[in-house]
Amino acid sequence: MAEAVEVFRAEVLAAVPHGFLGRRGGVSTGLVAGLNVGLGAGDEDGAVQANRALAVAAVSPGARLATVYQVHSPECVVARAPWPDAERPHADALVTDQPGLLLGIVTADCAPVLLADPEAGVVGAAHAGWKGAVAGVTDQTLAAMEALGARRERISAAIGPCIAQPSYEVDAAFRDRFVANNAESAHCFAAGRADHYQFDLELYVAARLQNAGIRRVERLALDTYPAPERFFSYRRATHHNEANYGRQISLIGLA
Repeated sequence: MAEAVEVFRAEVLAAVPHGFLGRRGGVSTGLVAGLNVGLGAGDEDGAVQANRALAVAAVSPGARLATVYQVHSPECVVARAPWPDAERPHADALVTDQPGLLLGIVTADCAPVLLADPEAGVVGAAHAGWKGAVAGVTDQTLAAMEALGARRERISAAIGPCIAQPSYEVDAAFRDRFVANNAESAHCFAAGRADHYQFDLELYVAARLQNAGIRRVERLALDTYPAPERFFSYRRATHHNEANYGRQISLIGLA
């Protein structure tokens, strides 16, 4: 029997269809075996599309899927309908007020952030790698949601599977870049070996959301790096000198 698709859900987003998916389930084989949804992962296009269909069916059967061409930026776009793959905008977040449309963000260590104001009928999804996070991708997403009628005090947010502090070693120059941008971010770094630190990306993203006025932020605390049977991980693949790596998807929409 084929392995079932695994879906992680957040309590703060219980009012809307959503899910953070991992590696389990799916039809891909080899290095990206499982539910690989990355178009740039060296996988067969047919397998990727089949896996995306499985992911949608696990979260909101019958919905249409909208994704963007992710470039580690703070850019956010409004989705009214899916874009053809070749026409996807270059951005790292998207929002919508359209029922039946699922927003999808792909990750492989970066933090997926799903957001919703169910009362306004507005949802958002953001890909928060360190570059996008420090540049303000979550801030841009909140502003785009407000432009569609959401209210910041009603928005809930959840941060899904991403690389965790024990697995994320960075050098002193990396830390200095963050602290120079915002001295308060120093609490996201723990001392490591000489001239190195352990960075808590999830904590940093949560703090950005809370500082922006989001009262309900849920952290799923799922580390992608040490669990190869559950999650894809760019850093793990790099450390193992693997030729490629898969991507998982996080989805949110309106019924």
